[in-house]
Amino acid sequence: MSLETKINDDIKAAMLARNQEKLEALRAIKAALLLEKTKESSTGVIDEPLELKILQKLVKQRRESADIYGNANRQDLAHKEIFEASVIETYLPGQMSEEEVKEIIRKIVAETGATSVKDMGKVMGAATKELAGKADNKMISGIIKSLLTS
Repeated sequence: MSLETKINDDIKAAMLARNQEKLEALRAIKAALLLEKTKESSTGVIDEPLELKILQKLVKQRRESADIYGNANRQDLAHKEIFEASVIETYLPGQMSEEEVKEIIRKIVAETGATSVKDMGKVMGAATKELAGKADNKMISGIIKSLLTS
């Protein structure tokens, strides 16, 4: 089942259950997917890596908004953003632990022959391809830096 079909089915279920908060999060996903589909440069078909990238972007936006609202002492809005992020995350593959990511990055460093921080771009490119949707790029970057500087 495609992500779009799954989202549409879940929208219907949320409407029947009268779950307004979940419905808003699902509609945000659908809107982002439709927007990507209708771009001028788009072919009208969204492949899985692009879907994951869109979902990760939506989660990141929600988390950043929640931080801003939290700092502005607007806990009601922060909770809403956090809830929406958790709904969107259910459509992402399970996130890997930091140890698992370190192990994969060690293999990539060995394969690319990277020895210093100057080679970070080469390692980062390979790592983001392999870990797409499975780990946060910020964590990947931090691990690569720590491995290449030690």
